[in-house]
Amino acid sequence: MEDLEHAETRLDNIRTVEPILSALRTVSLGSWQAALKRKDSMRRYEERLATTLPALLPHLPADRRTTSPSLPPPQWGGKRGGSPLGGKEGVTRIAVLVVGSERGLCGRFNAAVIERAERYLTEQEADGTQMELMALGTRVRRIFQRRERPLTWSSALSVTALPPYRLAFDLTHGWLTRYEKRELDAVDLIYNTYHGTGRYEPTVARLIPPTLPTPGPDTLPWPPPIIETDPLSLYARVVEQWAAVSLYGLLLESAAAVHSTRFQLMEAATQNAERLISELTLTVQTARQQAITQEMQELAVGAGLIGPR
Repeated sequence: MEDLEHAETRLDNIRTVEPILSALRTVSLGSWQAALKRKDSMRRYEERLATTLPALLPHLPADRRTTSPSLPPPQWGGKRGGSPLGGKEGVTRIAVLVVGSERGLCGRFNAAVIERAERYLTEQEADGTQMELMALGTRVRRIFQRRERPLTWSSALSVTALPPYRLAFDLTHGWLTRYEKRELDAVDLIYNTYHGTGRYEPTVARLIPPTLPTPGPDTLPWPPPIIETDPLSLYARVVEQWAAVSLYGLLLESAAAVHSTRFQLMEAATQNAERLISELTLTVQTARQQAITQEMQELAVGAGLIGPR
């Protein structure tokens, strides 16, 4: 009877948990697909900005055609997708944003990005770089606090909803403002790159100074656009949008990685729960049949229908 009661208790507990696992799996799947869809939309917007920037260059003053109208000149130009790490002379003040998750249930997702961040911070500090550490996500913030890493800024993420674009824009605007004032030399992002279902890789990406597309003959629109506003101000605004969109795309990539990982784990947990429910149901049914058979035999013996064994 004790084995039967234990099996029934386990069965009831697993039946209670299984709908929760299934709901978490469904939520993770929806957030994962939404992150990929929005990232694709942002990619198309980024392509439009990449077309706008070369169109504005001929309308800028000659001394501004290869330098930013709103940023210090030395960091301007270059091809999209250059080296993500520093190493440039004079870079002594770097703001670092580490992106994790708001909750657990995603395996080593936060541990992996923290390990990469610690290696990066150790390397930069060994070179005498002044670091400003920031955290996005409650899990990474708590880990840094336990390790007594001071944070200059931190914020929580939504468990189910995607990061808002306003968050990326506000962060980028503040960093660019400080960059113009030469209070910062660079801004780096440490996050998990999405590589498919449950697959990710901790990565360091340089956000500021922004790496803009190099204009070529194929990128210049025809006919040339008519610009009725101050081209310098418009160029600065497009650069700001470019940096914000770049950051937001990386935040969406991190969101896709965490939700795909959580979905994979919840899928495995749901399947395990269903398997245990089937096994325990069979165990309980067998135990009950044996108990009923034994009770009927005892009643028959007591009534004298059969002899005692």
